[in-house]
Amino acid sequence: MAKTGQLAGMGGLEGLAVALPRENRGPPPVEKWNPPFCGDIDMRIAADGTWFYQKTPIGRPALVKLFASVLKREGQKYFLVTPVEKVGLIVEEAPFLAVELKVEQGPGGQVLKFRTNVDDWVEAGPGHGLRFEPEPTGGLKPFLHVRRDLWAKVTRTLFYDLVELGEERSIGGKAMFGVVSGGEFFAMADASVVREFA
Repeated sequence: MAKTGQLAGMGGLEGLAVALPRENRGPPPVEKWNPPFCGDIDMRIAADGTWFYQKTPIGRPALVKLFASVLKREGQKYFLVTPVEKVGLIVEEAPFLAVELKVEQGPGGQVLKFRTNVDDWVEAGPGHGLRFEPEPTGGLKPFLHVRRDLWAKVTRTLFYDLVELGEERSIGGKAMFGVVSGGEFFAMADASVVREFA
């Protein structure tokens, strides 16, 4: 597809960054923007959370954070958007990684707070769920809802921390193993399966 428009037509990484809006407070309201599609750019977010532009890792965290702030998902496709245009990019697994966990006690009980690789703090609970997908080779891949339809893959180390914090609960008459945060129970797997590996 032809690359047109300011975002897709700019030759370098700095040019891309200049084309993006900078909001002073909070992430830009990309969910309100529905600009025309201007083509794909050679940008990829690898499964390990590394952002690549023209097959080279983006080494400046500030640039990665800027691009992450205007990331949008529509169905299974990802885009960088401005109020006037959008360009496609490749996301191998999830756009973010959850890399740090703080366990706190709030008025309603345990609260799990995660830091992503772009330094967003997300509190698991209502509006920010945890989901656990089975892997083909066995085991589970955990994900945290960050914002809009964007998720962070939880690192293996933090997943082990979640298992340590886990408990059994009856859900619909079935014993499930999961973790609690913000007053919600996030089921990981059937409790009998977890007991087999304990």
